[in-house]
Amino acid sequence: MKHKASKRLSLTWVSLLCISCFFLGVTFTSRFRVSDDYGREKEKSHEKDVTEEVLKIHKAIEALGKSVAMLQKQLSVRHSYQKIVGVSTTNTSTGGNQMSKVFMVIGVNTAFSSRQRRDSLRETWIPQGEKLEKLEKEKGIVVKFMIGHSATPHSILDKEIDSEDAQYKDFFRLDHVEGYYNLSAKTKTFFSSAVATWDAEFYVKIDDDVHVNLGMLGSTLALHRHKPRVYIGCMKSGPIFFSLFKTCTTAKYREPEFWKFGEEGNKYFRHATGQIYAISKDLATYISNNQPILHKYANEDKVNPKGGFTDAHALTLGSWFIGLEVEHIDDGNFCCSTPDCEMKADAGEVCVASFDWTCSGVCKSVNRMWMVHMICGEDDKAVWDVNYDSLR
Repeated sequence: MKHKASKRLSLTWVSLLCISCFFLGVTFTSRFRVSDDYGREKEKSHEKDVTEEVLKIHKAIEALGKSVAMLQKQLSVRHSYQKIVGVSTTNTSTGGNQMSKVFMVIGVNTAFSSRQRRDSLRETWIPQGEKLEKLEKEKGIVVKFMIGHSATPHSILDKEIDSEDAQYKDFFRLDHVEGYYNLSAKTKTFFSSAVATWDAEFYVKIDDDVHVNLGMLGSTLALHRHKPRVYIGCMKSGPIFFSLFKTCTTAKYREPEFWKFGEEGNKYFRHATGQIYAISKDLATYISNNQPILHKYANEDKVNPKGGFTDAHALTLGSWFIGLEVEHIDDGNFCCSTPDCEMKADAGEVCVASFDWTCSGVCKSVNRMWMVHMICGEDDKAVWDVNYDSLR
């Protein structure tokens, strides 16, 4: 009996043990599945987080790359600008390239072959030596012959200018290769270089065969000193040659870009004649800042409606101000003919500048400049008697 009861008990325990093992296995299996699913979900979440971080880093790198590219572009533009406006000047009164605040800077355009023209101006309306320095220090008027360099570095032409400058100290040397077909480029370089050297209210360009009364020029410009963007000179508008002519003497005046000016028979836009003109500081700064993209028209001289010819660089300068808020001031005293200037001088009203239209300057200026100065020039004390501060 005991043996049978023990056997039944063993079977019961075995059954219970089997059932327990079954449920225990099911429980562990479920836990392992849950743990495995959780692990997979966690892994997916981690992968998602990693992907998002990678995208963020990628975007940050792209933004950084754009910033670096922009900085490189700005540095490149700045470097190019500095190279463009680089200038060497022997003007001792301004302390090299140190900025000096003055009233006006006059650049007298000259060439290597124009030594006699320069001497004729030094003997008439441009002061020499201590008077030239005094004019800058006391009146804020800077007068310099502007010239670049020859195509061959350190050529005999450059050395002659160096020697002449050592004697008179009245040159403003430009980083520019001299040449008739580079006049528009020389104009840009002059204004850019002058702005980088002197802090002036006005910048004036004059040809070296024009007579100027400095006192009258200063008094005239002082009347416009409160205007931010002023362009002063003898304004004109010449005809545009749309087609080639049969004769060689007229064919060279054809405008290569005639199609930009509309129909045949049209005229150029208003611009100051090239013998002399003045622009205010804002306009000179505009030329300096935008020098690389300012367009230049053909350099052959254009026919002047009043007779003679005018340099195309004057037309080019006028084109730079089209579309800007600029006040064009047409002042006939900037372009008196030599007979007219004598009559005005006799009446007590001297001109700002005088020249002959037929020659686009004083005809035979080397021999006649002193004569024009005698009959059309202001009193020698005129420039010293003007108080520009009182004209503010």
